[in-house]
Amino acid sequence: MPIKIPNNLPAVNILEKENIFTMDEDRAYSQDIRPLRILLLNLMPTKIVTETQLLRLLGNSPLQVEFDFMYTTTYEPKNTPHEHLVKFYETFGAVKNRKYDGMIITGAPVEQIPFEEVDYWDELCEIMDWSRTNVYSTLHICWGAQAALYHHYGIPKYDLPKKMFGVFPHTVNIKEKMLFRGFDDIFYVPHSRHTEVRRKDIEKVSELCILSESEEAGIYAITDKKHRDLFITGHSEYDPLTLKTEYDRDVLQGLPINIPANYYPNDDPAQVPVVRWRSAANLLFSNWLNYYVYQGTPFDLEKLTDSDDLSGLYGAGI
Repeated sequence: MPIKIPNNLPAVNILEKENIFTMDEDRAYSQDIRPLRILLLNLMPTKIVTETQLLRLLGNSPLQVEFDFMYTTTYEPKNTPHEHLVKFYETFGAVKNRKYDGMIITGAPVEQIPFEEVDYWDELCEIMDWSRTNVYSTLHICWGAQAALYHHYGIPKYDLPKKMFGVFPHTVNIKEKMLFRGFDDIFYVPHSRHTEVRRKDIEKVSELCILSESEEAGIYAITDKKHRDLFITGHSEYDPLTLKTEYDRDVLQGLPINIPANYYPNDDPAQVPVVRWRSAANLLFSNWLNYYVYQGTPFDLEKLTDSDDLSGLYGAGI
């Protein structure tokens, strides 16, 4: 089944060239199916790029998915055309009376700033609180995961001595959890961040469980006891050349940056990067949609409550 996205969204042409099945609003309205309603809070500066990356992965599913796009009003994006925001994005005020099957909160390039000093922190906190009652399952990515762990549980982030930059091997800690169904024993995930969360802080919170980690990159995936919130510290959604773009940018600006690990053959930036994470990325997002959204969300979203959980389906203990 396709993803349903707004007519004329720039990502459509790119996805169709890649043979990703999309459906515009006009065609979707003719089908008598209730699609999953997903809200994307896009905090990344290059919003069109991030939209395309996530839609590419979420389109690889037998489920029909309907997207709404949201941005914060307390910060004016500088790298996305204003016309694009006006045409395709809404503010929190416009969506707060709706309910959603799922929500994605992206990362943001503000990780080295204290949370409370981020321009849109208060607005983001309001949105994260709202998601507990108006969204069935929320997937937090990179800084979005750190922000949610800090806001909901008081878990701090720590500066790294150097940027965690590259594609790193990971393992699954709890294999019966459906988020990692079908994963290999070792799978790869891109990381690009200056901060981390630590095991010792997470283990103090009984409501949380670490699902996956990496010897090199640290904690990767965390879930809450209700299986309603997922926290992912890496960037499985990255395109093949995203790390290259970041590396070339920093080199051009004269910033200190390591060659991304496990990315270029022989660590030679003149060569074409090797993609090691594509299959794991597709599994991650399709498993989230199927097992954590579709299998649990009520057909009538107006019946959604914050007490709903997936423990009956996937085991109460974490």
